[in-house]
Amino acid sequence: MLKPPKGAPLAIVVFEDLQCPMCRATSPVIEQASKSYKIPLVRYDFPLPMHNWSFDAAVMARYFEHQSKDLGDAFRVYIFQHQTEIIPSNLRSFADRFAAEHKTSLPFVVDPKGDLASLVKADKDLGTKVGINHTPTVYIVSSNPSRPYTEVTKPNEELYQTIDAMKR
Repeated sequence: MLKPPKGAPLAIVVFEDLQCPMCRATSPVIEQASKSYKIPLVRYDFPLPMHNWSFDAAVMARYFEHQSKDLGDAFRVYIFQHQTEIIPSNLRSFADRFAAEHKTSLPFVVDPKGDLASLVKADKDLGTKVGINHTPTVYIVSSNPSRPYTEVTKPNEELYQTIDAMKR
């Protein structure tokens, strides 16, 4: 079910909520590990019900991601950087500011047909099917069928060691 992208022997898979403080804290570590090991980072949105703007932020991230994966990733980083300042009523202004800084725009209606929301819901459904019940949930996934994945329970402490173990 969880696999690295085609052609990659390993990947870091993270189920995250853009309003989750622990997701904000682990995001830089996960991104750095992906760069250091030159392995893909696969992000899934898993907005938690108690977070009142995370679903909308995930939909906006998907909008930017449709322009480019890098832009979507940059938006996620930006939201994590400003997470403590964001409330439902000002999320849109943060997204507009991000768009302006990246020389793009955010349409008045971001997801008129609900396609982006469906993608976020599909991620959430996948996470539920896999048994996710908290964020962030981080896995190192492998193309090796004898050891397809392992969960990293303490990403800030164990991520690099887990990647090394999965590479062996």
